[in-house]
Parts: sequence; structure tokens; C-alpha cells
Amino acid sequence: MLLEEGYFFMKSFTDLSKNNKKDKSNLPKVKLAILGQSASQFLGEAMSGIAYDTGLNIEIYESDFGQIEQEIYNPESELYSFQADWILIFHDSNSLQKKFSELNNDERRAFSDSHIENLGNLYKTIKSRLSSKILYYNLAEFSDGIFGNFSNKVDISFNYQIKKLNFNLMDLSRELKDLFIVDLNSVSQLIGRKEFFNSRLYYQASLAISLDALPLVAKQTLDSILALRGQVKKCLIFDLDNTLWGGVIGDDGIEKIELGNLGNGKAHSELQRWGKQLKERGIILAVCSKNEEYNAKDPFLNHPEMILKLEDFAIFVANWNNKADNIRDIQKVLNIGFDSMVFIDDNPYERNLVRENLPEVCVPELPEDPVDYVDFLRNENIFETGSHSLNDEKRTEQYRAEAERIVFQKSFSDPGEYLASLKMKANIQEFGKFNIPRVAQLAERSNQFNLRTIRYSEAEITSISEAENKIGLSYSLEDKYGDYGIIAVIILDINSDHLFIDTWIMSCRVLKRGVEWFILNDLAERCKDLDKPKLIGEYIPTKKNKLVKDHYQSLGFVEDEGKWVLELKDFKALDNNISKA
Repeated sequence: MLLEEGYFFMKSFTDLSKNNKKDKSNLPKVKLAILGQSASQFLGEAMSGIAYDTGLNIEIYESDFGQIEQEIYNPESELYSFQADWILIFHDSNSLQKKFSELNNDERRAFSDSHIENLGNLYKTIKSRLSSKILYYNLAEFSDGIFGNFSNKVDISFNYQIKKLNFNLMDLSRELKDLFIVDLNSVSQLIGRKEFFNSRLYYQASLAISLDALPLVAKQTLDSILALRGQVKKCLIFDLDNTLWGGVIGDDGIEKIELGNLGNGKAHSELQRWGKQLKERGIILAVCSKNEEYNAKDPFLNHPEMILKLEDFAIFVANWNNKADNIRDIQKVLNIGFDSMVFIDDNPYERNLVRENLPEVCVPELPEDPVDYVDFLRNENIFETGSHSLNDEKRTEQYRAEAERIVFQKSFSDPGEYLASLKMKANIQEFGKFNIPRVAQLAERSNQFNLRTIRYSEAEITSISEAENKIGLSYSLEDKYGDYGIIAVIILDINSDHLFIDTWIMSCRVLKRGVEWFILNDLAERCKDLDKPKLIGEYIPTKKNKLVKDHYQSLGFVEDEGKWVLELKDFKALDNNISKA
């Protein structure tokens, strides 16, 4: 079967279904409603089964198929009593083709625009009643054979309208911040129409996705959910020999390694090009190689076909140490979770060593032939994301600066003197159109320094910025080494006698810099300006935020019935080495 061959090392639908009989009570729960134009019960089974393998318990609500509009427009429907975190809407292209065939030519010409308008209305109706995020499957494109290739020129053809619809869906999702497109069409193209769609199942049971394709569809869907829950990959670590180039630099020398048009050089160059694009998107690049450092750096400095340069890497580690230990060192400098890291190495021994010692690190099982590397990695969809901001493009420079700070810090025996030498300045801004995308990223992705781990989408952050009873603040930091960008987010609820800290998020890159003291001083000033005598916070424990378990206590808050209270009557500003920009 296709899913068991080649690249697709995935469980079958039957195996995923078996997961649904296992105990999920200790897993974090999310609620997913599926509204399908065709039957969706097997999709729900695949979703909950694959979620179990990723450590998530998905509770599923499925409407009767063909009842999308009825469920959404009826305020008394079970959809609204279910209170889903996520709502998945699935208009399948086969059902749409049937509908399309019954229209006159004027209606066919307007088909895509009408569908987009209808989807926008469905979205607005849901959002007026629920805070759910909405997932929408784009359309699996196929030829209806009516106009053949000429359909690309005919706006009343189904082929023309379905392609236009997929394009317009992207624009609609840019406009509607809580609408996220799941690329069902790419799954259909990847495995082929015959594997994706089973005619007999469709005509006899109204199943628009074959059982063989369901694991891949479920994975693609879950990738989006996990990314929007903050479970994203942030760092790509490359081996060098026979990975970024063909051959062994220490043995073959710079003249004989394969790059560019030499041998398998095209394949290795394409891998570098892929890595470069990820770096430009905001993924941190690092090197972990068993090599002499001068040999390892030689191609980056002197080979004319190298696409990646030394400045593209935040950290460069080349020595003869155990690669798992080297990755531990990289993690300490970057201060991100191991589950945010991806390690790419051609050598099965090294891959298995890292898997055994650092099971949280993602280690793709590369194909044997380098010509298959890039296609395999693209199809694995490892770097799914739920957001993008201009700050992402500066990430490598920010982490390179952090590596310099760590080296510089070793020359100081007094931590206070080191912090003073950095000449740190902080800028405080209320939420606005220029910082909301980055604020939403931190709200959706931050796990370790996150006191309550309440996820807010970009649309919800925008609403907070407009609310009269809330204050949204972003804090950015810079020092003599560079700009950290936005490193903290605070959301405050304004109550009659206090400010409640709904959200306190900080980047782990600025731990032990005194940023939390600077922020507390700022919050105390705001309480004074608003004549609020108390500041109240809350810690909600998760598996990943134990780092901040004692955060409020360390700042002088006193626990009171599960909350942390700071009386501001006698509060004195905490000393820190940060000045306001």
C-alpha cells in the first residue's frame, strides 16, 4: 500500500483507529468540530488516532454530512453547545462539481466568488457566537474532462473555477485572521487522484477521501492545529559531509566535494537552497559536524558553489565530540526546547544516536540517495507554522548576537557588572498594527515562560487592543550587541480594585537579564496611575512551564486562594540594569 512505501512511513487508518481504544485521560484535551459536505466519521477517527501519537486528546463532534450551513446558521445547533476550540469545514470538490453542473453559465462564471462570499458569511456567523479557530480544506483539484486543457481559458469551466477558488481562499484567509487553510489539494497531488479518491466509497458511502489517504490528511490537519498551539520547530541543525555537500571535506578537500553541477552536487545545492529559504523565513540554522573546525568552515569561506554562508548560521559546532552532546550545547545557547529542534544527517548511526539520547529532537529518516533529500523533507511538512512576522527574518542575527553575549559573559565574575555592561534599553508599546503579528506569535508559541498558557490568535489580540477593560503591552529590548525584538507580552484586565495579569509571556532568551523586574516596575506604575491598589496574577501549571512555578513568589506576591496578590501600598521599584528607550 502506498502509505507503507517510499517516503510515507505512517500508520495505516486501521492502526490509527486502534489508538482510539487507548487511555487518553492524561493527555491535554482539545475539542474539534467537523462539518462536512460528505461523510466525515472516518476522518474523525483518523484525527483522534494520530493526535494520540502526538500526545493530544482530541474530542470530536461531527455533524450529519451535508448540514454545514444548517449547523452554523442555527444558534441552537449542537455545534454551539459543543464549544469547539477548532471547527473544520470541508466542502469536497466532488460535491461542488455536482452543484456546479446544475448551474447556468452566468452562475458558473460567478461560482468561485459566490463560494468565497458564502464562506465569509459562515465565518462571521461562527465568530459572532464562538471564539473557535476555523480550519478549511482547500479543494482537491481534478479535471472534469468537459473542456480538456482548454478549460484554463474558459471561465465557465469547473477546472477554471476550482483553481480560482483555491487562489481566492488564500486571500480570504489573509483577511479573516482566525481562518486557516489546510492544503488538502497538496495531499491529493502528492499521492495522486487514484489513491486520494475511491469512487466506490464515494458513491456507496459518500466518503470523499479514501481510507488510504486519511492518515496523510489527518496529519496535514493536525500539523496546523499543533502549530497554532505553539508546537513548532524553530531550529534546523545540519550535518556537513554527505549532507550539505557530497564527500568528506577532511579527506577529499575543497576541490573534490560535490556541489553545483558536479555529480550529486545539484541535490546537495538544492538542500542548501531549501535551508537558506527556511533561514530567511525565520528558522534558526546551526551546524553540528564531526570535523576539524577549520576544515568544516573552508567550503563556506572558499567554495564558489556554496549557497549557505557562515553568517547564515546562528551556531557552528565542528569537533569530534558526541553529536548528542553537541546538540545539548547548541540547545543551551539557543535556550529553546529540544522539541523545537530538527537534526538532519545522512548517517543512520548518528541519527539513531541522537534519537536515543535526545528523543524530543525531530530526526527525519533521510532516504539513502541524496537526490531524494529535498523532496522528502518538503513532503514531511516539518516546519509548519501558524504565523509569520517581520521579526522572524531577524532571528538568526539575534541568536548570533546571543552567542556573542555568552562568550562575553565569561569574562565577568560579577553578574551585575556583566548586565550593566550590556547597556540594555527597553521600549514599551501598547498593541497596535505594527506589533500585533509578533505579539500573536508569542501568545501562540510560548510554552516555558508562560504563566497561564492562554493562546490568543491575531484576531483575538486585535480585539484585546480595542477593548476598554484591557491593556495590552509589548516589551522590546536592545543592548550593545543588537536588538532582541519583542521579548515580552503582558495582557491586563482592569477590575474595580486591581489589575489582573491575564497573560505574562517572556522569551527565554532574556532570562536572568532583569527583564521581569523592569516589567513589574512598569505594571506597578500603571496600577498607581489607574488608582488600583493591587496587582493580581495566576500560575496555571503545564508540562512545559515549570520554569515559572515560583515566578510570582520571587517577585514578592503572596498566594491567596490560588491567585498571587501584590499589595502596592509599600511597593518599592526593583533595581535592574534596564533603562526606558
